[in-house]
Amino acid sequence: MSDIKMNLSTFERFARIIIGGIFLLVASYVPVSDLLAWLLVIVGLILMLTGLAGWCPLYSLLKISSKKKGK
Repeated sequence: MSDIKMNLSTFERFARIIIGGIFLLVASYVPVSDLLAWLLVIVGLILMLTGLAGWCPLYSLLKISSKKKGK
């Protein structure tokens, strides 16, 4: 398997999924410039994927974890 350990708390995972979804909806349905729409899509997908995976590569590089130690 993999040595990647989850570094996001349950709350943060949930928040990332919800916020990422909101970004994707805004990019799809609200009239914004093309650049802003693409930015929202990219950031929204990153938030959703990291939320679903429970692992954030930036947190790993910075040795940060919002997950409680015992879980």
